[in-house]
Amino acid sequence: MTLLDYNYLSKEQIKGFDKYKYSSVDTSPLSNYIMHPFWNQVVKLVPLWVAPNVLTFIGFLLTVANAGLLSYYDYRFTSALSPITEVPVWVWLVCAINHFLAHTLDGIDGKQARRTKASGPTGELMDHGLDSWTALFVPFCIYSMFGRTDYSYSPFRVLFIFWAVFVTFYLSHWEKYNTGVLYLPWSYDSSQLLLFVLYLLTFQYSNSIWKIAIPHIKLSLGQIFEIVSHVMAFGFSVPVTVYNVYSGYKNRTLKQKNLWESFRPLISLVLLFGFTTFWAAYSPSNVINTDPRMFYFMVGTLFSNISCRLIVSQMSNTRCEGYNWFIVLLTLIVTAVFKIELVQLYELEILRVFTLIVTLAHIHYGVCVMRQMCRHFKINCFSLKPLKISKSYRNGDLD
Repeated sequence: MTLLDYNYLSKEQIKGFDKYKYSSVDTSPLSNYIMHPFWNQVVKLVPLWVAPNVLTFIGFLLTVANAGLLSYYDYRFTSALSPITEVPVWVWLVCAINHFLAHTLDGIDGKQARRTKASGPTGELMDHGLDSWTALFVPFCIYSMFGRTDYSYSPFRVLFIFWAVFVTFYLSHWEKYNTGVLYLPWSYDSSQLLLFVLYLLTFQYSNSIWKIAIPHIKLSLGQIFEIVSHVMAFGFSVPVTVYNVYSGYKNRTLKQKNLWESFRPLISLVLLFGFTTFWAAYSPSNVINTDPRMFYFMVGTLFSNISCRLIVSQMSNTRCEGYNWFIVLLTLIVTAVFKIELVQLYELEILRVFTLIVTLAHIHYGVCVMRQMCRHFKINCFSLKPLKISKSYRNGDLD
């Protein structure tokens, strides 16, 4: 047994995965009439020996590469302030290509699983688990296009754009936790294509294009994007999710035995939003402006871990935990920042150390869960060859 063989999944959850069957509904015209026909042709180019999880992971890495590239050239989101400090235009072309490939790989990994007869809960768990972290990196990159200018918005306001993305993603899986069906938001594919176009426009015209104000309405393109983000999330996706859960409650078809159990997964999300927003708004050293990327990364990684645990519960048909232990640590840190003067002096350093701890712990959780799943189902994560189980895991010791 090694450090990466820690068993996060309970025996009840493992048994739940044995009974799991994928169920989703995608009613988006864009998805059904354009994206899926395109992906059906693209997947034919992928060799049959390539494991679906390889496609999933490469797509995730391409998104991380975009975030890393823009963090290098524009760590504080200030490059748009001056032509001298602007991000090199070739970076935006690379980001456009990476984004298009990542979206395509995310669209064909499931199709590759069916082609190779490798469909199963392990692949879906990895796919949605990585998607929960991707929800951080996409707005992470978008803000570099608009930057911290008079034509854009402050880091604090951008935090709510992140939350618009997070809430849309989380509530979709919360809905499945309650209804048993994953209703894919219409906003997903449209937002991915929109971002691809934004990358290309920024490559063609540089950041300066987002400083253009629209006549009569006195709003810049960057400010309009902020409005569109909230309208897509809270005007379309969230209401549909709430309505579907309400319909299930009204028709008595919800999987949970009462409303408390139905709303239980939202506790950690609400606490995360509350504590991080309070920290950002009243920080003694104004960390959200001093190091916005670090703050966003901390919030997004915490969100991803909470989401992954919901996805595990949803897929294994087990009770979702009400309180993530990361929230306990976050609570202690935020309390110390506002109560202890010495801690206030090192607030930024504490944020960075906390982010590092959270990141390493989240990676450990993800790796261990996937290894535990692979041992149980006797499969390789990145290969279609059956997994060879060592003697220490035989005879009932798989889990």
